[in-house]
Amino acid sequence: MIRIRRMEPRDTCTAADIEKENFSRPWSRESFDSSAFRKDTLYLAAEKDGRLVGYAGMWISLDEGEITNVSVAQCEQGRGIGRMLLEQLLTEAEQAGVASCFLEVRKSNVRALALYESMGFQRVGTRRNFYEAPVEDGIVMIRR
Repeated sequence: MIRIRRMEPRDTCTAADIEKENFSRPWSRESFDSSAFRKDTLYLAAEKDGRLVGYAGMWISLDEGEITNVSVAQCEQGRGIGRMLLEQLLTEAEQAGVASCFLEVRKSNVRALALYESMGFQRVGTRRNFYEAPVEDGIVMIRR
C-alpha cells in the first residue's frame, strides 16, 4: 500500500537516488535539503512498506505554484504512484490558496505529458533547448 505524506529530512538521500535514476541533470541531496523544507514550498513523499518510492514538489509564490519535481523509482513506475502524488500535491496546494500551477516537461516524456494532460494541464508554450544532456525543448503546461 502506498502512503502519501509530507517529505521529511530523512527522505532527501533516497529522493536524490531516485532523481539519478530518472534524470540526466538530477537534483542532489543538498538541493532537496535547501528547497523541500522552506515555508514557500510543498514537497510530498510516496512511501511503500516503509521506504520512499517517489516524491513531488512545488514552489509557491502568492497564488501560483511551480511544480519542480515529480518522480517515481523505476521499479515502481506504471502503478499510479505519480498520479497519486500529483493529485495530493494539487489538493494541498489548492488548500493553501494556489489558484494556478505550471510546470515544464521534456518534449519526449510522453508518459508525463499524458499524465499532466489527463489532470487538466494544458500546453501553453515551448522553451527551446531548455534541457541539457541531451538538449531538448521543454513543454510549458499550466492548470488553472
